[in-house]
Amino acid sequence: MRLLVATAVLVERDAVAAAFAPSTAREYTIPGATLSRVAPAEGGPLVFDLLAAGVGPAAAAAATAAALTAAALNEQTDEQASGPYDLVVSTGIGGGFQPEAPVGSLVLADEITAADLGAETADGFVPVTELGFGAVTHRPPESLVRAVADVTGARTGTVLTVNTVTGSAARAAELRRRHPRALAEAMEGFGVAEAAATHGAPVLELRAVSNPVGPRDRAAWRIGDALAALTGAFGKLAPALESWNPHDRTQ
Repeated sequence: MRLLVATAVLVERDAVAAAFAPSTAREYTIPGATLSRVAPAEGGPLVFDLLAAGVGPAAAAAATAAALTAAALNEQTDEQASGPYDLVVSTGIGGGFQPEAPVGSLVLADEITAADLGAETADGFVPVTELGFGAVTHRPPESLVRAVADVTGARTGTVLTVNTVTGSAARAAELRRRHPRALAEAMEGFGVAEAAATHGAPVLELRAVSNPVGPRDRAAWRIGDALAALTGAFGKLAPALESWNPHDRTQ
């Protein structure tokens, strides 16, 4: 099984890579992106291509689409793993809604939702779907979400994609009012999911909580702890992924 794993920045990509055998790592370039290919220490059928896609949904969508297109066109240079990806994973650190998603915990999306894609009106925010356009939510495969949650201990719920990180209690409360199942916010998941959808690929979003959603308090951030949690989570994924059939879309 081949997986494309998209993070925003290199430090997140490196935290994921730390879960794998260093001897398996190699980098190669495709049009528009550089991928780092790794595999579990014990070997097996899994191959992970890691991509630092950029910050925000637009950059994430563009870089993910470039990698997916290159795979579909067989433009990768490694003959041992080529062709379309079986799964796309958006991952990295993010903010957690308190107290449900404490700092240092893992959150796994059963819904990936664009929180601010729409229009402001006199009656409040209206999502783009109510305006008659597009989509605001992607849903990962239910059976895979359950399996990954079981092996990682991640909490499951909605992960919001925002263009502007929340910086006030009022904004956090408004997001929770509109999305009562929200556990976390980040900036890339919906963009990655949109790119995956155009290629018919299933998607996951897994976040390690580095800070509370709300007023910006750098003293409360625990980025190192969140990155360590991310490494730990990817070190546990293999059994869940190997038992999942990516071609059974009824799951």
